[in-house]
Amino acid sequence: MSFTGREGRPISLADASAMTKEYRRGNPNGRKGHFIGSKQLNDLLNQSGAKGIRVYYGIDPATREQELVFVAADADENDILDLVVDRTIPCPVNCGESNDLNS
Repeated sequence: MSFTGREGRPISLADASAMTKEYRRGNPNGRKGHFIGSKQLNDLLNQSGAKGIRVYYGIDPATREQELVFVAADADENDILDLVVDRTIPCPVNCGESNDLNS
């Protein structure tokens, strides 16, 4: 299989709400999500050959907090390692108003 740039699909708010609620139920004190700025996403996607973004789970060795590590991936499913993005903004603390996905 190779990546085309069309992977993933939209889901309903009801399905997304059920999934995030189930996650929060099992992780009541954990992070609910992360925010990444459009500049970082665009910089990843604008790399030559990028078909999408892969997200890795990580733990910051200094804080022991959950982190996300973003890289672009090419059509051959390989990571493009010229730009690696981390230090997203976690929720909590920066969650915005309560909604079906975060409360």
